[in-house]
Amino acid sequence: MTKKKTFGNVAFYLGNTLIALIFVSPLIWMISSSLKPEAQIFKGLNSLSTFIPTGASLNNYAEVFQRINMWKFIGNSLFYVLVIILLDLLVNSICGYALAKFDFKGKNLLLTLVISLMVFPAEAIMLPMYREMADLGWINSWASLIVPFAAKCFSIYMFRQFFLDIPDELLEAASIDGCGPVKTFFQVVMPISGTVYATIFILDFVAHWNDFMWPLLVVTGEEKRTIQLAIQTFFGSKPINYGPIMASLTISAIPMLLMFIFLQKYYVEGIASTGIKG
Repeated sequence: MTKKKTFGNVAFYLGNTLIALIFVSPLIWMISSSLKPEAQIFKGLNSLSTFIPTGASLNNYAEVFQRINMWKFIGNSLFYVLVIILLDLLVNSICGYALAKFDFKGKNLLLTLVISLMVFPAEAIMLPMYREMADLGWINSWASLIVPFAAKCFSIYMFRQFFLDIPDELLEAASIDGCGPVKTFFQVVMPISGTVYATIFILDFVAHWNDFMWPLLVVTGEEKRTIQLAIQTFFGSKPINYGPIMASLTISAIPMLLMFIFLQKYYVEGIASTGIKG
C-alpha cells in the first residue's frame, strides 16, 4: 500500500511538472530569445537547444531603451493601471458589501442586473464607450483610460460572494461598540478581507497591463502611450527585428511575474473563498 501510494505521488508530481513546463515553455523561449543575436532566434526550434541563449548578451535590451522611451511608457502603464485598481477596490468593494449585508428595496433586482451584465464582453460595448469618451472630450486623456473601468460587475460579484461569509455577529459586535456602517466597513471588514482584495488586484493588473485595444482607441499621442502600444512600434518599422521585440515583451512581463510570485497564495485563497454561494 505504501509503495503504491509513493508511486502515485511521484507520478502525480512528475505529471504536474511536465504540464507546468509545457505551459511556461513559451515564456522561457521568449526570455532566451531576448538574449540571443537576431540570427540565432529561430534556429533549432525543433530541439531543446532553442531554450539555450547562444551568444547571450543584453544588446537587445539596450536597443529597446535606445529606440523608445521605455521608462516613460512603463510609468504611464503603472500609473493608469494602479489608479484603476484603487478605484476598483474601493468602489466595487463598497457595492459588494451593500449587496451582501444590507437589505434595501430593489436589492435582488440590482444583483440580477449585475450578474446579467457580466455576460457582455468588453468588445460588445467598446464602440459605445469610445463614442461617449469622444462626446465628453476625453480622448487622449487619463480620464478615458481610467473612468470606464472604475466600476466592474465581476468585481462587485466577487466582493459580494466573499462578504457573505463574514459573520453577522462580528458586524453586530462592531455596531454595539459604536461603529457606524462606514467605520465598520473600513476598520472591521476590510482588514479581514485581504484575500479577495488581492484576487481583484491581480485580475485587474493582468487585464489592464496587457490591454491593447482600448488604449489604442483613446490614446492618440505619445505622451500617454502605454507599454503595450510602445511595443507595437517595433512592428511598424522595417526590417522587423525580433530580438528587441522579445526584449520588450520580457520587460513587459516582469511586473506580472513578480506579482504572481508574491501574491499567488492570496490569489488561490481568494478564488477558493469566493465560490458560488446563495
